[in-house]
Amino acid sequence: MKFLGTKLLATAAVFLSVSGGASKAETLRLLTWGSYAPDEVIKLFEAEYPDITVEPTFSNNEEMIAKLRATGGSGFDLAQPGFNRVAAAQDEYDIYKPIDLSRINTEALRPDFLEQVKRVAAVDGVVYSVPHMWGTSGLIVDKSQAPEINDWLDLCDAKYEGKTSMRLKRSILVGTAFALGHNPYEAYADLDAYQTILDEVGEKLIACKSVIKTYWTGGDDLSNLMLSGEVVASDTWDSTAFKLNQQKPDLVYVPPKSGTLGWIDTFTLPRKGEADDAAYKWINFLLRPEIIPLISASTGSIVATKNGIELLPGDMKTIVENSFTEEDLANIKFAAQILPGVEDIEGHLLERIKAAN
Repeated sequence: MKFLGTKLLATAAVFLSVSGGASKAETLRLLTWGSYAPDEVIKLFEAEYPDITVEPTFSNNEEMIAKLRATGGSGFDLAQPGFNRVAAAQDEYDIYKPIDLSRINTEALRPDFLEQVKRVAAVDGVVYSVPHMWGTSGLIVDKSQAPEINDWLDLCDAKYEGKTSMRLKRSILVGTAFALGHNPYEAYADLDAYQTILDEVGEKLIACKSVIKTYWTGGDDLSNLMLSGEVVASDTWDSTAFKLNQQKPDLVYVPPKSGTLGWIDTFTLPRKGEADDAAYKWINFLLRPEIIPLISASTGSIVATKNGIELLPGDMKTIVENSFTEEDLANIKFAAQILPGVEDIEGHLLERIKAAN
């Protein structure tokens, strides 16, 4: 009986050990952008944390909000919406939980970006996000063909009729507004004031149609236009311009003199996420100096750490440093919180521009 009792205890101990180990294993369900969780980084993370499996779902701002709204904030453990998309969605749908800054290596982050996100992505003083990636929208210019182009409305200069392009999205509306001397972000809270600004923007961009060669719709589309010389200037994402500069040095990213448009993508916890510990481990892992170059190589953008530019891979560091002066960086117009009604006004104007003769 003594032997049998000992054997039963040993069996029970093994069972508890196995079941206890299994209970610690978890899946980290990411809701993120297509290049933000490269396979190489996932493998390195899972090698260090073998009890965590990373399961990414690739999405965009609109889809992230729609997915979390539909589930009440469940189904994912970490999301990466733009910082100006968090507060309004949280206020209306309650899909996020407060983020614990004490569990994040905030010392690694750029203080200005951290404060920007804490301010814009907060609801009633509660912080819901921290910054991860950042970048800008501005101009790409073939300096051998159009050296004087340096602001948004220069794309409409009749001198370059049939040689410029743009993308009909919010960025060209906002950029044009800044070039006209307005601050569209300050008008978001007053839809009548914003409509008045966009009416003026619409007049300019409809008149501009006689100059524009074509409207591009994706990065490959723009790349073909610029590399072929069919177009000498366009609005662009900075990451696209950096890549094109590597292929053709005359293609240069130009921060518009009226202001480059800045964005910051965040780390944000869905309200019913089930793997907070794993999420915080993933956040801190991606802020490590040895991981930052891998993320930037995948995204083409800059990690929002103090050394994010310094740790850019290959010649991307030189290209970025050559693209921005300190004045350019100080003149970045970081996006404002998207309030209800803003996108409707913009959507109507974009359709009107498309339809205009």
